[in-house]
Amino acid sequence: MTVKVPRERFEELVVAALDSLPRELGRQMRNVAVVVEDSSPDGLLGLYEGVPLTERGDWYSAVLPDRITIYRDPICEICDDEDDVVEEVRVTVIHEIAHHFGIDDARLHELGWA
Repeated sequence: MTVKVPRERFEELVVAALDSLPRELGRQMRNVAVVVEDSSPDGLLGLYEGVPLTERGDWYSAVLPDRITIYRDPICEICDDEDDVVEEVRVTVIHEIAHHFGIDDARLHELGWA
């Protein structure tokens, strides 16, 4: 079942998920943009592109921001209602932010976020 969530509402859900992060965590995020796209390659729910904080060194300066993309259509396609969309957006945002902090999929799976 596909849930219909307008793009503006979906973007609000992404902002709410970001706002739900502990303040200390948000302060540590550096040079990263979070965007919403409708469709995704290979049915991904989210994608982190960039250099994780754990891999940045003195060489890291004057580079484009890292990018976290949250994909609306694939998330809506796997959810039964808007409450499910809210939860999946939150999980996906946290999952992709974890990559920004250098946490890989194996560790996220151990933690229950994959």
